[in-house]
Amino acid sequence: MIELPSIQQLENFIIYSKVKDIATAAREANVTRSAFSFQMKKLEEIVGTQLVVHGENTIELTKEGQIFLAKAEKIVSELKQSLGEMKKLAGEEVSLSVGALMSLGDVFINQHLTYFKKYNTNIKINVYNLEAKELINQLEADKLDIVSSFSLKDLQDDEYENIFFCDEEMVYYAPNIEHLGNIINVEEIAQYPMVQYSPYYLMNSTIKNYFSKLGCHPQVEAWFATPYAIMHYCQQNQVGAVLPKRLLNAMGFFDGYYDIEPDFTLKCHLLYKKTNPKYKYIKIFIDYINTLYNKNNNN
Repeated sequence: MIELPSIQQLENFIIYSKVKDIATAAREANVTRSAFSFQMKKLEEIVGTQLVVHGENTIELTKEGQIFLAKAEKIVSELKQSLGEMKKLAGEEVSLSVGALMSLGDVFINQHLTYFKKYNTNIKINVYNLEAKELINQLEADKLDIVSSFSLKDLQDDEYENIFFCDEEMVYYAPNIEHLGNIINVEEIAQYPMVQYSPYYLMNSTIKNYFSKLGCHPQVEAWFATPYAIMHYCQQNQVGAVLPKRLLNAMGFFDGYYDIEPDFTLKCHLLYKKTNPKYKYIKIFIDYINTLYNKNNNN
């Protein structure tokens, strides 16, 4: 009988091909370094060819290793999908991990999870609020199933599905600044101190780029990690901030903000791996989100 590699050996090889570091791969696989190295050597013995080349400072897959990787990924993915389908038939719960951009404060999705759960009793949704770089890292590492963000340029390739679901209208929130009219232009905004997101956040650079392209550079008085802290600071001081209108409304604020001229709108997307074995359940969640936002946009 032909000796076959174990699923653990295949999964470890897939991990190794991504991180290309034995110590990091061993930690990801939750085994010791020596045990991981043994499994990789054993896998090469079973396959009958060298899969990995160790250079002076690099680790690369051989031509045979690249071919075997594609087959291993397909085998593991199909097996996971089959297990998920069997669990569904058995009435077991399927868990989806959704990552939302922290600086958007995606409470609108959170508010409707109870309704989603009511009609999809076997799907559990876990929501994580993270920043852009961490969202991408977690998605690539298969620790998140779906990511919600407004800028996903780094992942526009054949490995990922990118679904647009709404336009995020940004407004100028300044409850303690009196302004005549419902619209404020960037020159007027620049006359007042501004509150911004933390400097390393995607939203910070996005807002800065918006003003820079228009030749405006508002003075920043304070930086905060969450939009909720920004709101609170604006409520206590005579300052303004650029925030999502959807978030303000979801938090119960329907005044104290102004439309920005020229228009400042961000396009929001949902992103997931095409090879994710939970594809069927991801599609159910995404269809629900699309229906939800289309319904609200039509009201």
